[in-house]
Amino acid sequence: MPLPSIEGRRAKTQRLIEAAKRLGRQYYALTGRPLGVTGEIAEHEAFRLLRLERAPPREAGYDAIRYTKTGRRIRLQIKSRCYENEPGQRMPTINLRKPWDRVLFVHLNRNLDPVEILEATRSRVERRVKKPGSKARNRGALAVTQFRSIAVPLWESRGAKRSRK
Repeated sequence: MPLPSIEGRRAKTQRLIEAAKRLGRQYYALTGRPLGVTGEIAEHEAFRLLRLERAPPREAGYDAIRYTKTGRRIRLQIKSRCYENEPGQRMPTINLRKPWDRVLFVHLNRNLDPVEILEATRSRVERRVKKPGSKARNRGALAVTQFRSIAVPLWESRGAKRSRK
């Protein structure tokens, strides 16, 4: 049996992601806890909105690939968080030992819809993570506000506010 076309796979994947979002919202409403689908949903939204190529499954260090106009391959590590306007949010750990070129941060709202996508280069991330100070930062964990200060916005939802925590 032949594989469905690329468009057919995209449409089916989109339907599955929408179902996962519904399930995630229902689970959160019942338990007050996230279901654990945030990372997959965020990756899908980054692929869709930025037209990125998926990295091979279980690729160490990066989740997506973007090609420049000159054909240079940029390896993207995708991180995400689901929150409204709650101060003090931290990003998942960024592993500096793995191969990657840039970090994308996908901010999802409580409905698991994308709010914004930010990007920072490896050199800026490394400088910020290695900056003397907090032990959490030394383990590769940055506050979202710290990441935002070194990142550039790539995408923002229509209703998003410019000043986010």
